[in-house]
Amino acid sequence: MNRYPVWKYAILVVALLVGVLYTLPNFFGEAPAVQVSSAKATVKVDAAVMQRVEEALRSAGLSPDYVSLEGTSVRARFDTPDNQLKAKDAIQRALVPDAADPSYIVALNLVSRSPTWLNALHAQPMYLGLDLRGGVHFMLQVDMQAALTKKTESLAGDIRTALRDKNIRHSGIARDGQAIDVKVRDEATRQAVANLLADQFQDLQVAVTPEGSEFKLRASIKPEATRQVQEQALKQNITTLHNRINELGVAEPVIQQQGLDRIVVQLPGVQDTAKAKDILGRTATLEVRLVDESTEARAAERGEAPVPFGAERYLERNGQPVIVKKQVILTGENLTDAQPGFDGQTQEPTVNLTLDAKGARIFKDVTRENINKRMAIILFEKGKGEVVTAPVIRSEIGGGRVQISGRMTTMEANDTALLLRAGSLAAPMEIIEEFTIGPSLGADNIARGFNSVVWGMLAIAAFMCVYYMLFGVFSSVALGVNVLMLVAVLSMLQATLTLPGIAAMALALGVAIDSNVLINERIREELREGVSPQMAIHSGYERAWATILDSNVTTLIAGLALLAFGSGPVRGFAVVHCIGILTSMFSAVFFSRGLVNLWYGGKKKLKSLSIGQVWKPEASGIAAAKPE
Repeated sequence: MNRYPVWKYAILVVALLVGVLYTLPNFFGEAPAVQVSSAKATVKVDAAVMQRVEEALRSAGLSPDYVSLEGTSVRARFDTPDNQLKAKDAIQRALVPDAADPSYIVALNLVSRSPTWLNALHAQPMYLGLDLRGGVHFMLQVDMQAALTKKTESLAGDIRTALRDKNIRHSGIARDGQAIDVKVRDEATRQAVANLLADQFQDLQVAVTPEGSEFKLRASIKPEATRQVQEQALKQNITTLHNRINELGVAEPVIQQQGLDRIVVQLPGVQDTAKAKDILGRTATLEVRLVDESTEARAAERGEAPVPFGAERYLERNGQPVIVKKQVILTGENLTDAQPGFDGQTQEPTVNLTLDAKGARIFKDVTRENINKRMAIILFEKGKGEVVTAPVIRSEIGGGRVQISGRMTTMEANDTALLLRAGSLAAPMEIIEEFTIGPSLGADNIARGFNSVVWGMLAIAAFMCVYYMLFGVFSSVALGVNVLMLVAVLSMLQATLTLPGIAAMALALGVAIDSNVLINERIREELREGVSPQMAIHSGYERAWATILDSNVTTLIAGLALLAFGSGPVRGFAVVHCIGILTSMFSAVFFSRGLVNLWYGGKKKLKSLSIGQVWKPEASGIAAAKPE
């Protein structure tokens, strides 16, 4: 009756082993480390870079715990923060000779002290939030005026294209701040331009001013459209920051809107503000321009003459200069996707771009009008442009699909596509607030949270042992297993633990022990009715299960509601709360019964249970049945 088959005990043992295995990494803590990553899309971090790091550390007389190549970065772990700082200086001198144009980012970081055999089993500690691990906090101010200027510049180009398509002649189109001036020579043309703007550009309001024999139409963005541009700029910046930081591997960043024009960014575990600023600034955008093929431009490429007016000089990846016109044909805003691939004929690595409808139309027109001319595709990263490729236009390209290549390796094609997918910022941002939460403060928060959970569990265990005696011991062991399983699941999911998460963990203890209280009281009721001890155990667990299931499901529904509609700390609380409910049902019912069956299941002539004071009604009144 109260015996588990061997396979159930096997499940319990495996669950315990897995729980211990994946909980262990959380007890080793974190060690100071130096991380080396690429500062440019064209610079790769590989085994050769790791060897240079090792040589730099040997030259400085430093012995790291280990140096490893992890993904796209090299990490060197040290025993003390002093050695960490010395190592950073040594690696910086070796890898970054020119601080104005760094090829690598050398940053301070924290890595787990877990032994290599645990890492080999993919047993990693939980991510810790900013309040526990420390990290950096930024508040960014979005330059909304720059977003409006950028929108105005785009509208000016669209108006120029629309007038050309309608064959409407004008005397010039110029942007004046956040307004667009269109000059025409006669009344008929003025009316035609006004009608076109009213039909195709509903976001603009137009004012007409006579200028001698000509007319000037000044178009400006309407107030409601201005608000929409600002909202879209803020959303695009948040999305871009999410994409860029996620692609760079920062664990569980917090990026939230605050107010109308501010963004809060929190990067847990990053102790180097310079590194964090670089992450925020490492966004790339694409510009398509025509190559200036005039005689003056050719001479400028050879260094024999200055760059002509209306053109700029950029370098290809092989160092060859290219003179391109300043007029931008397309930007990264017209890009909907970028994926690496291979050329069907040459099998060279390529980047396949997909343009939106507007970009596809513009690209088709430009390629049709400039056959046998060169077109440069320029990648801007950290404010510096580099010509990815400058092919000759052989024919009209339509359909919105563009393939770029240019002596790229497979890794370079992947990185270029990654940067382009991450997108560009819709408007520049300025850091108006920044602070760093040191690991010592985080360690203090961890210690306080850990003490609250431990002392709460000990208090509950003491009460259970006194009130329910041996069954209280079983319940306390099951409670410990619940905490073990909860931490293990959070570690396997690589969830982020914050102070609200620790509060949810403490709450999970109360929810878990409540199930054991229901079971123990049900067993007591069975004993009061004169049922045999073995039958009381069986009936107690069976009949309490429905109540436990109902109470946990209703609590789980509340937790899922917090998870679905909450944000930030509320979601952190909800994640731990929901997982804690599921692990408590396993430990309080399945595991605790396994202990009871192991202890009492083999006793055939069991006369009493050690479950505390059980009151039985007798003929002469109420008498107390002594516990075992």
